[in-house]
Amino acid sequence: MNIIEMSNVTVKYNTHVAVERVNINIKEGELVCLVGENGSGKSTIIKTIVGLKIQDKGNVKVNIAPGQISYLEQFNMKDSTFPATAKEIIMTGMQTKKLKLFYNKSDYEALDEVCKIFSIKNILNKQIGELSGGQRQRVMLARAMINRPKVLILDEPCSGLDKKISGKLYETLINLNKDMGTTIVMAIHDIEELEKISKEKNIDIRVLQVAKEIKFDGKLKDWKGL
Repeated sequence: MNIIEMSNVTVKYNTHVAVERVNINIKEGELVCLVGENGSGKSTIIKTIVGLKIQDKGNVKVNIAPGQISYLEQFNMKDSTFPATAKEIIMTGMQTKKLKLFYNKSDYEALDEVCKIFSIKNILNKQIGELSGGQRQRVMLARAMINRPKVLILDEPCSGLDKKISGKLYETLINLNKDMGTTIVMAIHDIEELEKISKEKNIDIRVLQVAKEIKFDGKLKDWKGL
């Protein structure tokens, strides 16, 4: 089943054409990486999928309920003075259009589950400003996953992080895809570490090379062989 469908999509910022004639079909359970130079249109495609940018031409169709798709923008929560604990940040992921004033047993079970997935139980009560960049990103990923979405959309999830921390985060994302069947779509700048882990885990990664249009759509091993 196609979870996401983009047909002949063009997106502009005023008169600047960011992407044009983009055609993408993403199936349930895929792990898809958008690659390309800065300004190539990766983030524009991501934002158009999640509805933060409206296409000027073409059609975008997301074939699941809004609550089943979760989006994490490029390395946010940089404000070291933000007055909230890691737990408080994660639990805001339980909020929907209808404000939730109290959390129930099921909510706390979901919290426990994502804490195990992202190895962050020991930092739950720390202020977000006390955490390292890698810890903050794990907290934000836990927030994105606490509602067990079918699709996780990420924009440069390891931006600003060192290679060791990036490797651990990529390994966690691959495990989410392999073990939980989470469909993952992410814009990524440095794919080498992800490639290494995917080989170890025997996971197929689909690559979409973006340069305003889609220049390549296929398996990572084939893209690397070009």
